[in-house]
Amino acid sequence: MIHEVLTIGRISVDIYPNDVGADLEDVTSFGKYLGGSPSNVAVAAARHGRQAGVITRTGDDSFGNYLHRELRKFNVDDSFVTPVQNLQTPVTFCAIKPPEDFPLYFYGRFPTAPDLQIQADELDLNAIRKAGIFWSTVTGLSQEPSASAHIAAHLARDRSELTEGQFTILDLDYRPMFWESEDAARAQVAKILPHVTVAIGNDKECAVAVGEGTADEQADRLLAAGVEIAVVKLGPEGVMAKTRTERVVSAPVPVDTVNGLGAGDSFGGAFCHGLLSGWPLTVVLDYANAAGAIVASRLSCADAMPTPAEVTALLAERGRPIPEEAMQ
Repeated sequence: MIHEVLTIGRISVDIYPNDVGADLEDVTSFGKYLGGSPSNVAVAAARHGRQAGVITRTGDDSFGNYLHRELRKFNVDDSFVTPVQNLQTPVTFCAIKPPEDFPLYFYGRFPTAPDLQIQADELDLNAIRKAGIFWSTVTGLSQEPSASAHIAAHLARDRSELTEGQFTILDLDYRPMFWESEDAARAQVAKILPHVTVAIGNDKECAVAVGEGTADEQADRLLAAGVEIAVVKLGPEGVMAKTRTERVVSAPVPVDTVNGLGAGDSFGGAFCHGLLSGWPLTVVLDYANAAGAIVASRLSCADAMPTPAEVTALLAERGRPIPEEAMQ
């Protein structure tokens, strides 16, 4: 199988309260979902009709079995998902307190987690080389042996050998609880940036990767590091994408926020779909922006990933229809 989108890294069981607006101590019932950013991105890409897979690890337990079942339900290839003995599948709780308060509580990740035990010699480097898009995250660089496995994957996927329509994407998802310092994260990111063609992050994540500054300054530093497309999320001002010849900004797509946690992963999967479709960058950005907004308006993450029809309908409803000729 040649994957159109192949991701590597975190997976977990998300336990989200059904009681929106309540503190965790007051919640009376929860829902169980597949979670973990790279795994969610694979699900999102599959929802857009892409052949997607994920490289990750679970515990050898019932929650691990559940994650395999969910990946298959979403048509995500789980061939590269295997158990790690003596470690439990991680579980992530959060409180749902819209519009902006969604605290996360990680269980089963300290001192390590199965998906941080991916070994370099376990990787199918041929599958990584051939994938249309290979997607990794900064969190995967936070601990060994995962960090070495990520570096090995990127070294095997030689940028000079990528064909037209292939992309290597780094999600700059800096999460401070997984790192001893920002400097440590920046040093690891510096090892990967020369091997990627697209980098995606918000202002804080870009600051960890390449230093403080305006969105344009951060994008320019990412481009100087070798990236071909730098995507900087601007919060309430939308999102910007910059290449060496083009600068595009997509305005926010307003929705009533229920849970903002999966919006970035939905954005990522839709962004992959747009790139693989060969759309103009402005169309890719608008489409991904709307896909992220849809998930922000829903409770779950993986289960909430939209279809292409839902994304295009939302843009049309907001007076921003995608021209048919742009999507040919």
